[in-house]
Amino acid sequence: MPASRMTVRLLVPVLAIALAAPAAMAQPALRAPPENAVAMKSSFAPIVQRTAPAVVNISAKRLVRAQTDPFWQLFGLGAPPGRLASSLGSGVIVRADGVIVTNNHVVENGQEITVALNDRREFPARILLADPRTDLAVLKIDVGSERLPVLALDESGDTQVGDLVLAIGDPFGVGQTVTNGIVSALNRTTNDDGSAYIQTDAAINPGNSGGALVDMDGELIGVNSFILSRSGSSSGVGFAIPAPVVRRVVDTAVGGGQRVVRPWLGARTQSVTSEMARSLGLQLPQGALVADIWPGGAAAKAGLRQGDVVLQAGGQRVVDAPALNYLINTRRPGDTIPLQVRRANGRDETLTLRAEAPPATPARDERTLAGRNPFDSATVVNLSPAVASELGIDPFAGPGVLVTAIGGGLARGAGLRPGDIVREVNGQRIGQVRDLTAVIATPTRVWRVTIERNGQTVTATFTA
Repeated sequence: MPASRMTVRLLVPVLAIALAAPAAMAQPALRAPPENAVAMKSSFAPIVQRTAPAVVNISAKRLVRAQTDPFWQLFGLGAPPGRLASSLGSGVIVRADGVIVTNNHVVENGQEITVALNDRREFPARILLADPRTDLAVLKIDVGSERLPVLALDESGDTQVGDLVLAIGDPFGVGQTVTNGIVSALNRTTNDDGSAYIQTDAAINPGNSGGALVDMDGELIGVNSFILSRSGSSSGVGFAIPAPVVRRVVDTAVGGGQRVVRPWLGARTQSVTSEMARSLGLQLPQGALVADIWPGGAAAKAGLRQGDVVLQAGGQRVVDAPALNYLINTRRPGDTIPLQVRRANGRDETLTLRAEAPPATPARDERTLAGRNPFDSATVVNLSPAVASELGIDPFAGPGVLVTAIGGGLARGAGLRPGDIVREVNGQRIGQVRDLTAVIATPTRVWRVTIERNGQTVTATFTA
């Protein structure tokens, strides 16, 4: 992405809600503070020598056009000339045959992507898979029969707050740079879509996006993604996408998948508050309260009911609803996940959930609409749990018709936005795309449109 946009990404404050650290784990014998001055002089050099060769620099070029002035088109002058913009970031080699993982925002819309290795050789790259929801992209470079150095993904899952870590990347394009710090927090979340991050105070700056967060075993525990800062530079609050999420995206890309399929609980949940905990007889305000069940979904098959509180999933403590979503999303379809549940009667039970992909019913039926109506140039799809999972929105918002893109037609002037759900047009309820196309097929001068945007219902009248 252009440098200016990347800076905005790093500058925009994000509300980070802390998920409590996992339940206390046995402390490995090797974890200990320095005992003396000699120990304080220990060096990270051996770890850097093993890991740095697998961290690369990535540059992406894209054609950017300024927003077209209506008067420009009025006189038949066409679109204004574009300018070539470039973005800089970092990446990590995860397979010796040239498979590289980076942030999606580094290469998004890139028409020419170049990867520079640690030894300064450059290779053109192609995108195997882009997953905007996790902000990850998987690239491939052609190195023939050569075997490149790789960074192994951490499989232990024993990362703890306070662990020493190294951040490796190319900040500000100055060249490969290594900074050190600790794991400041685990399971930080910015919304309810199941995303969770590792927080670190290791210095991360523009250009570090897509770089490696490495533990003292020399393994990749996360891909650096964004920071919170008022200045645009590191203020000691950086976030990395955890290795389990990276593994799911890489495995999907290498396996030829075009989309990451995330298991879905099949239930709407909400975090347990202090007041809820008292009424439910819980000692702590932790867990995910089941508020709704999708008929025939994974939760229903497992025996979950409205009013249940999920306390553990897969042996890990569920602190709140986003934590449960994360624990489910990082598994593979077909996995079995034991759930510890507090029933409404106060008894604890253990259920077995079989992870399932969200259902794609009704069918997507994607169309770009045209004509003299407020939906001209809008791309719409049927809203199903599968579509909702792909876009990170509430699956229980359906059924309905979701706007996924807006072109340059009347829809833009009408104020429609991607993410809008069309609920009603000229008094007719819109449940599927075919309902919408049937309504707009009848010409009329006045259009009364009701949409749902960010949970709020908005009705507007347009004159054709």
